Amino acid sequence: MASRAAQTSRLLSARHARLYLPGLGLIAFAVGSTHPARAATQITGAGSTFDYPLFSKAFYVYGQSHRDVAVNYQSIGSGGGIQQFTAGTVDFGASDVPMNAEELARAHFDVLQIPVTLGGAGIAYNLPGVAKGLKFTRELVADIYLGKVKKWNDPAIAALNPGVKLPNMPITVVHRSDGSGTTYIFTDFLSHVSPEWKEKVGTAKSVQWPAPSSVGGKGNEGVAGLVRQTPGAIGYVELAYLLQNEMTYGQIQNRSGQYVYPTIDTIRAAAATKPDVSSTNFSIVDAEGAESYPISGYSWVLLREQPRDPARGALVKAVMTWLVSKGQDLAASVDYVPLPANVQETALKTINEMKVS
Repeated sequence: MASRAAQTSRLLSARHARLYLPGLGLIAFAVGSTHPARAATQITGAGSTFDYPLFSKAFYVYGQSHRDVAVNYQSIGSGGGIQQFTAGTVDFGASDVPMNAEELARAHFDVLQIPVTLGGAGIAYNLPGVAKGLKFTRELVADIYLGKVKKWNDPAIAALNPGVKLPNMPITVVHRSDGSGTTYIFTDFLSHVSPEWKEKVGTAKSVQWPAPSSVGGKGNEGVAGLVRQTPGAIGYVELAYLLQNEMTYGQIQNRSGQYVYPTIDTIRAAAATKPDVSSTNFSIVDAEGAESYPISGYSWVLLREQPRDPARGALVKAVMTWLVSKGQDLAASVDYVPLPANVQETALKTINEMKVS
């Protein structure tokens, strides 16, 4: 029988009609859906691949006690989610970075942006014979993605990892090829730690990647797949995909000088440094604190303040109210961090601004 890791890798990367959910096993889904196929009122959403494992389990569980509602979520990337939400082809969007002023202006309707979960991007690598736990300074990650560190046995890597037999192998830099909120979080981190990155590349959902060896994959699943298939590759991958695919990943030096893995606890520690979160003040990368993981961030759901169909809007409001409250109990089971209590309260207040009656 195939291992859980092999099953999960195939299912997450190909978006087949089944998904492995911890505690639930293999679940049958309509293609592209995060809810078992059945006759019901269907709510549609699209966007962040970062959110997909959490949404898959959460919307399935919600459907078990709300048989009249199915949620179909398309994992297409934050940029695509914003586009579909703006065009009005879905009931909600999801993005790992809130819509900016220009994007909000293009929407031509009032938008509510609600934090829905917390996660982190780990630095995954594929080095035959090298185990999990390579150490990277913040500046080294930037220099690899700038193309300044080109081989795995470069002195800058070797000095941090004495005793590790690093191969004389070119580094293949893997990044997202689609408009991505995970890319925004990662490039925000790089802009915080590298003045050169900030000046030459900057922070955005899509950037021009400077390393000559750069290759792109679509979605977190695409980046994970490329890293797994390419000896010498390195890539930034959301925590749930790292763990569910049993990938090899490193420790990143945080702002306090400590080397930390992405975990629920280290991501929670980063979030704790910023108690007041809003759609215009949300970055938690490179946070203070010995336990803080430096490539952490919130993900957001995008809603119309005044839905075109009030009855349908009421269903969306009910689903999202559950997701940011009771639904948070499911987060850790799929390797996400539950929203802090104060952020849940903020999210619920924002959801209650929806005009559905």
